[in-house]
Amino acid sequence: MAEDIGCSMGRVEQMIRYAYWNTGCKGIVVGLSGGVDSAVAAAFCCRAVGSEKVLGLSLPSSVSHPADITDAADLSRKLGIAHEIVNIDPMLSGFTSIPGFVETPYLLGNLMARIRMTALYYYANRDNRIVCGTSNRSEFMLGYCTKYGDNAADLQPIVHLYKTEVYIVAKELGIPDPIMTKAPSAGLWAGQSDEGELGLSYAEIDASLKTLDAHAWNADTPTEEKILALVKKNLHKRAPVPSLLP
Repeated sequence: MAEDIGCSMGRVEQMIRYAYWNTGCKGIVVGLSGGVDSAVAAAFCCRAVGSEKVLGLSLPSSVSHPADITDAADLSRKLGIAHEIVNIDPMLSGFTSIPGFVETPYLLGNLMARIRMTALYYYANRDNRIVCGTSNRSEFMLGYCTKYGDNAADLQPIVHLYKTEVYIVAKELGIPDPIMTKAPSAGLWAGQSDEGELGLSYAEIDASLKTLDAHAWNADTPTEEKILALVKKNLHKRAPVPSLLP
């Protein structure tokens, strides 16, 4: 990865430019969570089409950490992009009137992810932009995402990068240290962390995914078996929607 990082980054920028030109849009909108994935995705968009065409949208809720908004704002200033903050709590509260509404961390987390993507597409429709996704390969393979939530987008510039590789690229792009050093979190409830929820570090996850891929997806260790089970369980998140289309 490190040896051809420049060439790899160039291909990402070309892909973004192609998506941008092919749609005839006027800009790109990317959700800025304050984390490394969205920071790298936004930086790639700026390099590809220019910072003046990129809008960073932060969509906090009552459980969001204030530092995440600060980090997103600092990143936006560094990249030279427009940045807007829209609190999603009023939108989230609107769903409480649904008959039989049940509030659990799982249900609310998925609801927040879909509300955020709805907001991103509203801004995209309003301003004739396309939505940039922020999924990395590790989360994509494990299905650690919300269907039609954070895995929905018009382009995915870092979905080919394992999480550990995202950090390598982030360093090359000059992403600020506060974003690089914080614990990865989807911000779906207070104290939530990706590695805590998954029960494994990203280093362990990526090592297992690479080994499984190299050995025809045959697991040899308990960790690999756990990872493989998640990959199989969440195949529906990566596969096309079942239909009778030829």
